[in-house]
Amino acid sequence: MQNNTSSPATAAPAAPALPSSFLAWYFVIVWGSAYLATKAGLQYAAPFTFLTLRFTFGLACVSLWALATRPPLPRSWREFGHIAVAGLLMHAVNLGGSHYAQYLHMSAGVAALILSLQPLFTALIMWRFSHEAMRRHQWLGVLLGLVGVTLVVWHKIDVHAISAAALGAVCISLAAITVATLYQRRFCPHADLRSAALIQFSVCVLTLAPLAWLVEGFRINWTWQMAGSIVFLVIGGSIFAVNALHTLMRRGAATRVTSLLYLTPIIAVVLELLLFGVVPDPLMIVGMVIACCGVALVNR
Repeated sequence: MQNNTSSPATAAPAAPALPSSFLAWYFVIVWGSAYLATKAGLQYAAPFTFLTLRFTFGLACVSLWALATRPPLPRSWREFGHIAVAGLLMHAVNLGGSHYAQYLHMSAGVAALILSLQPLFTALIMWRFSHEAMRRHQWLGVLLGLVGVTLVVWHKIDVHAISAAALGAVCISLAAITVATLYQRRFCPHADLRSAALIQFSVCVLTLAPLAWLVEGFRINWTWQMAGSIVFLVIGGSIFAVNALHTLMRRGAATRVTSLLYLTPIIAVVLELLLFGVVPDPLMIVGMVIACCGVALVNR
């Protein structure tokens, strides 16, 4: 749960665990939808300002939740520090980098393609440093997923429009989300959902607010579209989708779980079709099929 990386058993001992298949599809659908919600929100506020608003609202939500349920706090300052570091990497650095890359005019297609390298990096790290061995068909699935995503976003890629600063920002985002996912799994696997969210949103606000003020002047164009995107991204994404991701991480192999990220650009394409009538071309459809086959191989 990134900002909620806690085990469901810790958060609600008496509640039955949700099926992994439900959590997986929820995560994929919400994470894919977040591309469109973020694109809408960034039209009315610059990246650090938008993220400061997002995490301030998230902090208000989880504060009420914590006051009502009185969750257990971290058992030591060491555990507190691990939770805070995981939250900064997953939220402030990851989202700050990807948002700022788009703010510097990197297309969503290029950003999505670079960030889709995460399952491959996760597989390499887990293969090198842990006992999580992968079979040949799983390696093939990881590579097929990357090829499929490349085909899905190919029509949006304009290499000549990429600046060095934008490329650096999205690479920082990729490194942050890869490290954060594994860091959370390793150092705070049993953190309580509510207290972890409270800690992580707090450190994100304290980190991003000064940047929003100094770099961007904290200028905001208040609209209902921006407010709606923030509500969706906080409640659907930062709280529930991230918690679903880390719950799945605890139940299964890291590479199998992160391979789900290959499906998020496909969800974005489908939503563009449903909401805006943007019809995918044959190359995109082929890419979707290949990416789905890759995910199936990894999770076989």
